[in-house]
Amino acid sequence: MKKKTNFAIVGAGVISASHARAIAAHNDAKLVAICDVDKEKAEKLASEYGINHNHTYTDYEKMFTAEAIDIVSVCVPSGIHADVTIAAAQAGIHVLCEKPLDITQEKMTDMIEACKNYHVKLGAVYQRRTLEAAIKTRKAIQEGKLGKLVLADAYLKYYRSPEYYESAGWRGTWELDGGGALMNQGVHGVDLIQWMAGEVESVFAYSAPLIRKIEVEDTAVVAVKYKNGSFGVIQGTTSVYPGQETRFEVHGEKGSIIFGDSGFKLWNFIDHDEPMPQVSNTEGGSNDPKAISSQGHYIYVDDMIQAVNENRAPLVPGEEARKAVDLILAIYESARTGKEVKVRA
Repeated sequence: MKKKTNFAIVGAGVISASHARAIAAHNDAKLVAICDVDKEKAEKLASEYGINHNHTYTDYEKMFTAEAIDIVSVCVPSGIHADVTIAAAQAGIHVLCEKPLDITQEKMTDMIEACKNYHVKLGAVYQRRTLEAAIKTRKAIQEGKLGKLVLADAYLKYYRSPEYYESAGWRGTWELDGGGALMNQGVHGVDLIQWMAGEVESVFAYSAPLIRKIEVEDTAVVAVKYKNGSFGVIQGTTSVYPGQETRFEVHGEKGSIIFGDSGFKLWNFIDHDEPMPQVSNTEGGSNDPKAISSQGHYIYVDDMIQAVNENRAPLVPGEEARKAVDLILAIYESARTGKEVKVRA
């Protein structure tokens, strides 16, 4: 009988359920332990997945020592992703890290280096990359169907209530959230637009907490210059009601593609006539973080298992995962200084 890959989860907050469901659904995976600083939260999640309370912890380093863990899902507040990842690497445990990779360039570098030095895999979760619409759009761009790119835009308009920010002390803080509408909710869209359209050279941005009583931005508007010469706009917010379907628009000299959470809105090329593709997998969560599908997480759980077994890089390795954060950090610097800022090369 084939040995299952043992998973543990650190952090039993909202997103941990997506990891737990994905692990439970995988024939080759087994969830063996859960850690959270709040013992009650760890035990609640453990009960939902048939894990004995003896395998719940409040100290992840103790869990790493006591349990036979192959891969750990890191689901703690963003500002301590590196801490958990480095401890896991030192224990010889592979890491599947929630977005963002972490919230500073120094921490991201440290966790990437630790995983290299201790010969463990570091993969990150950007589930929007698994959407058929995104994959088809990226392929069309790479095949030159749009010709020279002109504009590539991301509209990331979420709604998060005051109660959402009050539900956990780390939300909406620079220290642990690392930012607001862009670093927490919008990071998926920021990652996706540069994954599809190409890396970003520089940004000019405005951002502020316009509505919510938080330290970080609830609204941001960014002018983007891509390395390929095209321009774009990124809009991110958590303060519009109701939250809107996340939307991506890519325009070139020979065509345009527009898609949102529910699929394509436009697929049109000057050189040839193609029917608009139909897609089966979609994404939610613009109004409620609990509505986020675990479909994408299953793909990343499966990929991490295969990456470990085949000794290859994960679908989104650390160096790739940091690009969206480096871009967001440049956006924050621009908003602070009022100047155009180049993105880390």
